[in-house]
Amino acid sequence: MNRFKEQRIAHGYKTQSDLAKVLFVNQTAVSQWERGATIPSPPLLLRLSNMYDVTTDYLLGNDSTAHSPSSPNGVMVPVLGDVAGGLPMLAQENIIDYEEVSKDLTVCGDIIGLRVNGHSMEPRVCDGDVVIVRLQGDVDTGDVAVVLINGDSATVKKIKKDADGSIWLIPNNPAYDAVHYSPQERDDLPVTIIGKVVELRGKF
Repeated sequence: MNRFKEQRIAHGYKTQSDLAKVLFVNQTAVSQWERGATIPSPPLLLRLSNMYDVTTDYLLGNDSTAHSPSSPNGVMVPVLGDVAGGLPMLAQENIIDYEEVSKDLTVCGDIIGLRVNGHSMEPRVCDGDVVIVRLQGDVDTGDVAVVLINGDSATVKKIKKDADGSIWLIPNNPAYDAVHYSPQERDDLPVTIIGKVVELRGKF
């Protein structure tokens, strides 16, 4: 049995519509997950894994072990490696580690870790460091965010928004230039905010 269907039934959602109402999606989306036609977006996948108390890998059929490493003091969230192909997908081949975050942090939204690749945010954020990211589709000026460009390149930058809807991606490292995207470029490329960086885990 498809694990999305298996877990839905095991947790008392008798119909696909019952689950769809809780997730604020349509019943067709749930049906597609259970038929294997599509998979949920990363935020929905994380929410389902939390609801069912199983790993995302287990739901996707990548792992026979249902539960992730646990900690009495917090919640272990997956750290994704250098992800090719765009928006990080929580599949076995992309999870390189787990980081512990406070339970209070997970109450505010879905959380992942992402390993930084590059030097543009030095000296504060170095190549190989892990940023803890709350998945959300928008951030404020001054926030540090993970941004997806052209569907296949994820980057960590400070955000500056202009009144006309354009956006600046600003590095910390003065050796790198800020990049500006007009509203039209944001739509056409597209330029998509994945989430806000809420913590930094420096690596040595």
